[in-house]
Parts: sequence; structure tokens; C-alpha cells
Amino acid sequence: MGIIGIYAQERIIPQELLINAVMLTDTKKAAETDDIVDCVDYEKVANRLREHAQTARRMTVEALAQDLARLCLETPGVRAVTLRVEKTQAIQDTGSVGVEIFRENL
Repeated sequence: MGIIGIYAQERIIPQELLINAVMLTDTKKAAETDDIVDCVDYEKVANRLREHAQTARRMTVEALAQDLARLCLETPGVRAVTLRVEKTQAIQDTGSVGVEIFRENL
């Protein structure tokens, strides 16, 4: 849930957001050791994304997606991310509308 959108009612009432982050990381060590300490902490990342989405009050899903991608790329071990943000209540008679972006650490 978060305040997002350009219309007056969207600036007042939080909307449901679907956030999907697919992070590119080297999984070789984690696969070999089968130890969680060698993995990206996905729960920590998800909590950061959720917290930001709930408090950012962005006007557009494009801006929010960029913010969230940046947060993913700040996570140790994450080389790139494909990130999708969808608003489930934005347009009547649709399941959701949104954007998908790809960003990488260069």
C-alpha cells in the first residue's frame, strides 16, 4: 500500500501495489555451501522495498520503480535487477497496470 498517483484521490487514499524484484547475483558460493549467509537477504530487501513504497508518496510508478531498483542495487551482491511496480486499482476492469524496468550496477 502506498500513496501514488497524479489525481487528487490518489494523493489521499493509499493504493495496493504489486512489487516484483528479480535480482541478478552470483549464486555459485551459496549453491556450493547451501548456507544462508552466502545468499542475498531477500527478506531484508523486500522489507526495504515495502517500507519505501509505503512512505515515498511518488506521483508516478516510473519514479517509484527507479527508487526501488536503486535500493536493490545498494544490496551487497546484487549486480542487476528487473523490477516491476503495478497499481491494482488504477484503471477499472484491469487486474493491474504498471511498469517494468531493468537496472544494473556498472
